[in-house]
Amino acid sequence: MAPSKKTKKSADSMNTRLKLVMKSGKAILGYKAAVKSLRRGKSKLILIASNCPHLRKSEVEYLAMLAKTQVHHYAGDNTALGTACGKFFNCSVLSIIDAGDSDILTATTKE
Repeated sequence: MAPSKKTKKSADSMNTRLKLVMKSGKAILGYKAAVKSLRRGKSKLILIASNCPHLRKSEVEYLAMLAKTQVHHYAGDNTALGTACGKFFNCSVLSIIDAGDSDILTATTKE
């Protein structure tokens, strides 16, 4: 069954916001770097891919809860998340330090 229009539209809008963050803001790709930024309290938003391992996902969610940071579960897998960031490799966890010109921090609270 094909994805509905609403889920496809929200995924496209998330991808465009993510591209704008990578261009104008500051984001860190990868599990280890995201955990370090969470521990230091520098993260504002964490994106987790849909096929991230459950243990890793729960650990990142727990650290984000302690750091009072928002967590967004990205609809695509780690390949789609890496591609949305403009990279040619997979990325299961993404930490946004500075949103730049994007409204990604306010948009994820509405969804």
